[in-house]
Parts: sequence; C-alpha cells; structure tokens
Amino acid sequence: MELAYIPSPSRGVLYLGPIPLRGYAFCIIIGVFVAVWLGNKRWVARGGRPGTVADIAVWAVPFGLVGGRLYHVITDYELYFSPGRDWVDAFKVWEGGLGIWGAIALGALGAWIGARRRGVPMPAYADAVAPGIAFAQAIGRWGNWFNQELYGHETHLPWALHITSSEGGRVPGYYHPTFLYESLWCVGVGFLVIWADRRFKLGHGRAFALYVAAYCTGRAWIEYMRVDDAHHILGVRLNVWTAVVVFLLAVTYLVLSARRRPGREAVVEPGASDDPGDGEADAADGAAEAETTDEAEAKADVTKAEKAEKAEKAEPEPDAEAGIAEAGIKDTADSGKKG
Repeated sequence: MELAYIPSPSRGVLYLGPIPLRGYAFCIIIGVFVAVWLGNKRWVARGGRPGTVADIAVWAVPFGLVGGRLYHVITDYELYFSPGRDWVDAFKVWEGGLGIWGAIALGALGAWIGARRRGVPMPAYADAVAPGIAFAQAIGRWGNWFNQELYGHETHLPWALHITSSEGGRVPGYYHPTFLYESLWCVGVGFLVIWADRRFKLGHGRAFALYVAAYCTGRAWIEYMRVDDAHHILGVRLNVWTAVVVFLLAVTYLVLSARRRPGREAVVEPGASDDPGDGEADAADGAAEAETTDEAEAKADVTKAEKAEKAEKAEPEPDAEAGIAEAGIKDTADSGKKG
C-alpha cells in the first residue's frame, strides 16, 4: 500500500450546463495571462508603452497554438492518420498535444508580425516576455496532469503520480510525475532569466536566448524519463535531439550577440515618451523652468539698477566739476598778477 503519492483527477472536464470546462484549456489560458501580465510589466520598465505586449500577443498566441499543434501532429502522425484512427482528432486540441518547439517557432513568427506593425524591435520584445513564457509553460504543464499524460517510468517514491485511466494504452500504476518535474524546472528558468537580466543587463534578445538554453537543458533529461510513445533517432527520442540542437543555437546566439551588440537597447519603443502623460510632465517642467528664469532675470535687473544708482551718487555732477575747474584757473591768474 502506497503511503503517499500524487493523485490524478478523476476527470479532466467539468460541465457548466452544456458548456465543457476543460482543465487542460484552463491551464493554457492562465499561462497566457501570466505571460502577458509579466511581459507588460517588464516592457514598461524598459521604457515601452503599456498595452504593447498584449497587442503583439494577439498575434503571437494564435500562431503559437497552431504551431504547437502542428508540431505534435507531424511528429506523432500515426496517432491521427494510421489505419483505424480518425484524422478529425488532429483538431481536438483540448485533448492534449501541443509541442513547445512548434509553439515557440510559429509564435515567434506571429510576434514578429505584431512587432513590425507596432514598430518595435523584436529582440527587445522577446527579452521582455521570456520569463513570462517560462512561467506560462510551468502552468500549462499541469494540463497534462488533468489529462493523465506525459508521465515517466514506474516508481514508488512518495511523490509518485497515480495513473488511474486505462484509455489510450495507459496502464494504471505509480509513475514519475515528469509533468511536475518540467513545471518546477520552468519556474526555475523564469527566475533565472529575471535574475540574469537584472545582473548583466541583457539586451538584443539575449534574455530570450538564455531562457531557451536553460529550458532545453532541463527538457533533455526530463525527456529521457518519459515512457509515452515517440520517434527515435539513433536510439534517442526526437525531442532530445531537438533540445540539443536548439540549445546549441541559443548558446551560439548568446555569444555572438554579446560580442557584436553589447549592452541593452536604449529605446525599445520609439515615441513612447510622447504619451500625453509625459507631455504634461514636460510642460510642467518647462513652466517651472521659465518661472525660475523670469525670477532670475528680475533679480538681475534690480541688482543692475541698484549699482547704477550708487555709481551716480558717488560721481560729482558735471556742472560742479566745471565750476571748480574755472575757480582754480581764476585764482591762478590773480596770483600771477600780484606777483
């Protein structure tokens, strides 16, 4: 008898009348909100406008969902297009099956389109949303718990995951909760990116590259623990190879970017300082400066007037000077006559 384990939910969907409320979908939605919220805070802190992250996310999120589903369907095509399978199931996203590699790749394309429409640099946007994406992944992985999927080898550890469903070839038992391992790893990646960004002032896409490299490191060893069906290349799961390749690309970008464009972008959103609030602040500063200048000029005029008045009092009047000079000449003449 197991003394401790992680129970699986009896079902992954609740019904509000005829409307199904699926745990998997809720986890994805909550993750998206967290990523946009945190990304917006980081974007504004870097000098961008509030709302820009959400506007670009309107493009990135749908592209990411389509990309994630495409990657899953392509790499596990036998689940949908083999004899006895229904190809319509390929569209049932709520049943699980989103590949993070496809989600990031196509989501980045959507973000690039949105960034171009807003006139902001894509690398700066990617840096702002990087830790939020990691936290979104951490939340999204709990959707696999609701669906009782993506678990590892059998184990009797106290934190073993109890699988009760026998659908889709599952065997009830106690397994490594790889969904939990990856969720915790993603939380660590998110905090790592936040710390490194503050410590080293990462810019030009390097915070995003760090997120990618750190995530791939964890995904590689977690992938080895999974027991779900997957394609293998040279005896290694496809997703492990993908993690290795993407990790090398991310590290290469980090090194080259740091050499070619050190530091962080000075401006992430052109014209952000022209917001009405900033204009009012600038006007107030200008009025205060003008008032100070007028006061200084008035004081200078008073000082000049005082100096002129003192100088005028100190100097003898021209008529007096002429009279003194005339009297002196007359006295001299009289003395000459007497002598």
